[in-house]
Amino acid sequence: MTDKVLVSQDGGVLVITINRPEVRNAINRAVSQAVADALDRLESSDELRVGILTGAGGNFSSGMDLRAFLAGEQTDIGGRGLLGLTRHDRSKPLIAAVEGYALAGGFEVVLACDLVVASATAMFGLPEVRRGLCATAGGLLRLPRQLPQRIALELALTGGILDAARAEHLGLLNRLAAPGEALASARTLADAIASNAPLAVAASRCIIVEQRDWTSVDMFDKQAQIAGHIIESEDAREGARAFLERRPPSWRNL
Repeated sequence: MTDKVLVSQDGGVLVITINRPEVRNAINRAVSQAVADALDRLESSDELRVGILTGAGGNFSSGMDLRAFLAGEQTDIGGRGLLGLTRHDRSKPLIAAVEGYALAGGFEVVLACDLVVASATAMFGLPEVRRGLCATAGGLLRLPRQLPQRIALELALTGGILDAARAEHLGLLNRLAAPGEALASARTLADAIASNAPLAVAASRCIIVEQRDWTSVDMFDKQAQIAGHIIESEDAREGARAFLERRPPSWRNL
C-alpha cells in the first residue's frame, strides 16, 4: 500500500484518502492500484459496511496525473477502470466526501460513487476537452443520468466548472457541508447507513442501481430475484424482535 493513499477503519466504516496534496491528489498508477486494493478490502470484510472516498489537503482530486499519462502509466486497474471503481460495481455503499476541486477523472470518480457529500467550496468539472481528451472514465455516461442533459452537455463541451451551490440545486449532492466539514458530514451519513441491516442495505442498493434498465413488465420479478430472500433472513426476524423489545438490533448478516 502506497503512502499516497491512506486507509483507516472506524467501526463499520472504511475511509480511503488520496494523499497527494502537492498535486491536488492527481491519480497515477500507484494511487489507482492502492484505492482498488482498499475497495477490495471494503467488499470482502464482513465487519465493513460503508466506504468513504476523499482527498487530503483541501481537494478531492484533479483527475489523472498528466505527467504519469505522458510517461505511459495506465490507471485502469484490470478492466475495472480508474481507481478500480469507474467500471466496476460493488455491493456496499461508497460515499464521496469532496472538498475543493473534483475535476476530470476526479469528477468521474465522484459520479461513480453512490452518495456525494461536498463542502461549500467544492468545484466539479470535466475539462478534458481543453486537453484534447474525452471524459471516458464514465463522465460522459453518468453525467447525463445524474444531471439534466443540457447541463451535462454544457459541462462536457465547455470544460466549465460547476460550483457546490449549483450542484446541490441540481440534485447532484446528498448533503452540502461547511468548508472543511465534508468528511465529518460524510461520516455521519455513513454511520446512519452502517447501523442498518447489511443484507437489506445491499439488496436495496442493488435494486436502485439496476432498476433503470428494467421494463415495467419484469421489474417486480427482477426485484424479487434480488430481495425476495430478505424477508426470510435472520436479520429480518431480529429487526422485528428489536422493534417490539424496544432495543437496538444486533445484525448477523444472515
